[in-house]
Amino acid sequence: MEKIPETLYAKTVDGMHIAYQVIGEGRHDLVFSFGQVSNVDTTWERPEVATFVRRLASFSRVIIFDRRGSGLSDRELSAAAPFEAGMDDIRAVMDAADSERALLFGCEDAGMLCALVAASLPERASGLVLFNSSPRGLWAPDAPWGWTAADWEEYLPRLEAGWGTRAFTEEFMRWVAPSHPMDAASIDRLARFFRAAGSPGSVVALERVLRDIDVRAILPTIQVPTLVLHSVDDAVEPVVQARHIAERIPGAILVELPSDEHLPFWDAADLVIDQVERFANRIRADEAEFDRVLATVLFTDIVDSTAQSAAMGDRAWTEVRAQHDQIVRANLGRFRGREIKTMGDGFLATFDGPARGVRCAQAVAAGVKPLGIEIRAGLHTGEIAIEGDDIAGLGVAIGARVGAKAGPNEVLVSQTVKDLVAGSGLTFEDAGEHELKGVPDSWHLYRVVDG
Repeated sequence: MEKIPETLYAKTVDGMHIAYQVIGEGRHDLVFSFGQVSNVDTTWERPEVATFVRRLASFSRVIIFDRRGSGLSDRELSAAAPFEAGMDDIRAVMDAADSERALLFGCEDAGMLCALVAASLPERASGLVLFNSSPRGLWAPDAPWGWTAADWEEYLPRLEAGWGTRAFTEEFMRWVAPSHPMDAASIDRLARFFRAAGSPGSVVALERVLRDIDVRAILPTIQVPTLVLHSVDDAVEPVVQARHIAERIPGAILVELPSDEHLPFWDAADLVIDQVERFANRIRADEAEFDRVLATVLFTDIVDSTAQSAAMGDRAWTEVRAQHDQIVRANLGRFRGREIKTMGDGFLATFDGPARGVRCAQAVAAGVKPLGIEIRAGLHTGEIAIEGDDIAGLGVAIGARVGAKAGPNEVLVSQTVKDLVAGSGLTFEDAGEHELKGVPDSWHLYRVVDG
């Protein structure tokens, strides 16, 4: 049996306690916000919901939570505007879960809550997914899909009277998933979940918020990648709302799903998960491209460090290494280089200008000579990928291979570096063509000549 995640609490800026769980270990975060009510503990008693969340966690690190007024979170509704307070709930759980940015995925009215976060805090949202969401709860001439005041007046007392009962739960399922058969045990589990998620009064209060909300004005301000999913035969919220939303969010992708389910946990689950995973992968690929920059890569390495260490002894070698590191770092500061990491007895650094990188390598080579050691250095200018505090990509691999070809007290550069520093006063001599291990084609290298 799979382990159930631990329930933790985040505290909002206005003092509310918000229950949340973290599932999965993916490199990218996904905040999944249920509709009006939830209970993160009883989520795992409902096989269809547990499977859905775990499938999201197969390609991401998922954060689920109970909004204030629901489930295990504080039941008091804030004095602030309910959706504004809900934004604080999401921000609080992201902070508590150490999530700087996440794909925000919301169902029903939670989709509009996530949309508000994406519009107001774009630095916290890598993307937005809306499922069967409505931007306005009440009918209006320009919102003909909305429920009329009479519809709401009939529905809310019926909801309050029947909430958590078996009869109401059966009726609810025929409404939100008419094609999906439900046995007695499933109905009982769902009724128990309803009772655990909220009391009749709290649920009616949340529904009144949904009735009165209108977020259409913020849709054009959303600038993050957005996926709008909607079941074409959803009896609760007509698909025309999704078309309205997608038309107003710049660049939004609309996918109309061949389903009649209002919630994504039953027969529609495969369709929804496939679309969300594809969208998440697209965002990751796009962000990887955004994190690619042109830079000059410098690799340095102490020549024959193992033999030198053995000859000097551990204590003396440790002192020499410390002085070497100090010289390298001082010159990186002087020439505006960025230290990426140390590797063995050398350094990996980047520069935004190749001439500064070459002059830094020369200064380091000269600076360590009095220590009785020599370095080799290699430089290449090319596209690199930023991966947190590290770098990767073909440009890094080429720089490493160029450095490996250098001899004692030698600075080698690729032809790209030589061509880019024309007019800088640096002098080079031809070091011939070389095959660089793991890098296509042959590469012309040049030796920096002191002058």
